[in-house]
Amino acid sequence: MKLSVNIDHIATIRQARMTNEPDPVYAALMAEMGGADGITVHLRQDRRHIQERDVEILRRVIKSRLNMEMAASMEMVKIALKYKPDMCTLVPEAKDEITTSGGLDVIMFSEKIQEVAGNLLAAGISVSLFIDPGIDNIKTCHRLGIRFVELNTGEYAKHSNSSFAALELEKIKKSATYARKLNFTLLAGHGLTYQNIKPIAAITEIEELNIGHSIIANAAFVGLKEAVARMKELLR
Repeated sequence: MKLSVNIDHIATIRQARMTNEPDPVYAALMAEMGGADGITVHLRQDRRHIQERDVEILRRVIKSRLNMEMAASMEMVKIALKYKPDMCTLVPEAKDEITTSGGLDVIMFSEKIQEVAGNLLAAGISVSLFIDPGIDNIKTCHRLGIRFVELNTGEYAKHSNSSFAALELEKIKKSATYARKLNFTLLAGHGLTYQNIKPIAAITEIEELNIGHSIIANAAFVGLKEAVARMKELLR
């Protein structure tokens, strides 16, 4: 199973002092040295962590795949078309949220998503939709012509120490099975840690996981290269 490392929180530390360190670009290179198969950054509309400069340089220097998470807006489309990441993952955004709080409502916003995705696909950029597990959500993604979906594991992660986690895990498994029948390339992520990752990693339909906070938190003690390597070992 592949691992894409989200380096947003390296930029969060930098922006806390409005200085030039730590540099997310250097973090990305260290993550690749630890075995990362891809680098994920979320260029938020409020620019609270990752900046356009980061996306520009990352596009030039990393050797793995660059996945840019973004709101489904034409402002973000223009930036994506300028820097050409390998993939754009459309996610919901709210100004007052600490982190992404749920999956994209692909049913309600299907027309807007189709417009944004169409512009990106026409430029040769792959498009993934970050969605909550559910058959109806996957059916909608299929109707929109999207071939990549990322299942939100946030609810599973939040309840991973309770019996409710089993229900969430089963929902993810059913969604993964259905997505595979429709020939989606399936990704997953949000809230995953070294402690709760194994049941998700055991779902064979999932090809790649996006993990950020837990890896960056552990990197504070063992270094980013080692933190990524440890997570990769769990995925094996």
